[in-house]
Amino acid sequence: MATAQPHTPALKIPRGRTRTGQIDYLSLSFGDLASEVAAWRADIAARGVRPGDRVLVMVKPGLPLIAAAFALFAHGAVPVVIDPGMGLKSFLACVARSRPRALLGIPLARVISRVFRKPFRTVEIRIPASASPTARAKSQIPNPKLQIEETDPADLAAILFTSGSTGAPKGVCYTHGMFDAQVELIRATYDIQPGEIDLPMLPVFALFNPALGMTTVVPEINPSRPATVDPRKIVQAIRQENVTSSFGSPTLWRKIAGHCHQHHVTLPTMRRVLCAGAPVPPDLWDLMTPLLPTGQLHSPYGATESLPVSSISAAEVLAHHGGTAVATQHGAGTCVGRPLPANEVRIIALTDAPLATLTETTPLDAGFIGEIIVRGPTVTHAYDALPEATAAAKIADPSTGAIWHRLGDAGYLDADGRLWFCGRKAERVETAHGPLFTECVEPLFNNHADVRRSALIGLGERGRQRPALVIEPASPEVIRTSADCRRFARELREIAKRFPHTAHIKLFYFRPTLPVDVRHNAKIHRLTLARWAADGATGYESDPKR
Repeated sequence: MATAQPHTPALKIPRGRTRTGQIDYLSLSFGDLASEVAAWRADIAARGVRPGDRVLVMVKPGLPLIAAAFALFAHGAVPVVIDPGMGLKSFLACVARSRPRALLGIPLARVISRVFRKPFRTVEIRIPASASPTARAKSQIPNPKLQIEETDPADLAAILFTSGSTGAPKGVCYTHGMFDAQVELIRATYDIQPGEIDLPMLPVFALFNPALGMTTVVPEINPSRPATVDPRKIVQAIRQENVTSSFGSPTLWRKIAGHCHQHHVTLPTMRRVLCAGAPVPPDLWDLMTPLLPTGQLHSPYGATESLPVSSISAAEVLAHHGGTAVATQHGAGTCVGRPLPANEVRIIALTDAPLATLTETTPLDAGFIGEIIVRGPTVTHAYDALPEATAAAKIADPSTGAIWHRLGDAGYLDADGRLWFCGRKAERVETAHGPLFTECVEPLFNNHADVRRSALIGLGERGRQRPALVIEPASPEVIRTSADCRRFARELREIAKRFPHTAHIKLFYFRPTLPVDVRHNAKIHRLTLARWAADGATGYESDPKR
């Protein structure tokens, strides 16, 4: 891209406001960024990092993250990227397991590595990085040229950690070939053109843009606390910089959409909004559509271990005849679109046991809920230093040599070949009347005017679990007293009775907020809520004798 469009802006990092209130950006062209990456690579090499070395990257989003990652790729080293928002204990466990030889970090990161010596015991080299997101590298070489180490498609390229929303975070091993396939799959699926302008609200997604030839506008957002984002700043950046594309979670886009509707603002330059990290609620599709007069909302489906698997657009969700939103609101789950042409998706019978080969699986026909598995060019083959987790999540196909990934999700394929997501397999509730799945239950109750979001949980032992719902109200005013909660529970019980699969839900809990993941602020920690309820939280039971 530095050769094809050297003067096109590659990166814009906010550094304040002008006198007129405009966002003031440090702007680097693709030529500038290539020189910056070359300077970072020269520094990394001079400090003794070798091709193949694992390098823990603890830098700020923006220029340092992009420059560091591409410098390490060019050097043939392996960046290890761990979400700092997962909590110190989990973070240190991930560091210890990934065994980095070098640390590339801001001052605080280097202090942490000295204080907590044991997890960092493999670190031999500490490379300083500025805590400023706009800091430029200072190369000893005038006008450095980017040299790129020869790598094989099967060589390890990076270790990226899962969010750990339904278990301990795991390091996912990406090869150079997988990254290459991922870039091409994203480019083709969303018709991304060089010269477009992207505002990525998940920092790691900024790493795709240089390879796609897109300008990255770094958003004014705290990546460790994304839900605190000021939507005015995001909307100003989109409109000022003529942004054409953006990625963010449903939580973030709901906040931005609310601001836009309140202030009668649209986003006319946007060609696409990608919304993922949790299912997109039906009402959010409605909220976003009028804000995008020349574009539309898309929801890619996948996981850190395989992305993207499928994708769906607003046109399909909101179609007048056959739209999927109505089905979601009646308990059908959330449609996540057709599998992308490069991927093959199957539904197999639910089991928590490892499946070594495809011959051990039981395929299910269209319409039957089971476990979603996928194979394709972006499907990763292993977790780092976790053989048991790899065995639990991967299925070998002896006939083709392919590796299938178990997404850990329940779902089904419909008669038209569309994939429907029903919830995380680990979060299903196994009752005496059969299994319940979060995405087939929660949307029914989320339609209630006083419900912001809900979480299905199970109490007791598997197979005889009692289903219950934990409700986060739209306003804390509606759960001020026990009488309020009892009234609310009666109204929710009436909803439950309308649908055969929810008729046995009679127990309701209320909390001001539900615990969610740090990365997207959208995935609800239902297993945490189940433990909270089992530990003696006050529940409200409607007509217990019926």
